[in-house]
Amino acid sequence: MWVVKIGGSLCGDPVLLQWLDLLTQLGGGRVTIVCGGGSFADEVRRVQAHWEFDDLAAHNMAVLAMAQTAYQLHALNPALQLAARRADIPALLHLGKTALWLPFELRRDQPDARTGWDTTSDTIALDLAKHLNAEQLVMVKSCAIDPALTLAELGASGVLDPGFAQLSGDAAFPITLLHKNQVAAMRALLLGEANYAVR
Repeated sequence: MWVVKIGGSLCGDPVLLQWLDLLTQLGGGRVTIVCGGGSFADEVRRVQAHWEFDDLAAHNMAVLAMAQTAYQLHALNPALQLAARRADIPALLHLGKTALWLPFELRRDQPDARTGWDTTSDTIALDLAKHLNAEQLVMVKSCAIDPALTLAELGASGVLDPGFAQLSGDAAFPITLLHKNQVAAMRALLLGEANYAVR
């Protein structure tokens, strides 16, 4: 089972449709998609900066932003199957579907280590991949990715969230970062014709 994190910045880009087509055509039965919050999360940041409310509220709003993005992706490609809980994902994959996770269960009543902006949808995708014992985690980004950089260096440069590299240290699966234009590279990965893991 693979987890593929689609960066929220792709949500206004025509290439998004190519990604969704690929992941439904070749990912059925083994791919679960995690969405970034995109412009919805940017609005949460803006409103929080204006009103100066706490990170717990912003975290819950950002989780809903990720869910809004998931609903957008489902509207664009209804072959994706929405999963309201992590526990629902294995059954959807067993049916040969590509799962699209709605992360409502990540909302919190009290702050914890995951309720600040240092933890983004990158780390949430990593957490899900660990929870599901994934075989691979693929992060799809709009920004340039230097293949010579380590995960820690990618975090320091803002490509990944700051804590991602440390939290990925115990991951039992390869982690691959792809630029949004590397649809062909993702196809090769899914077909077992290539290996682009950062580590």
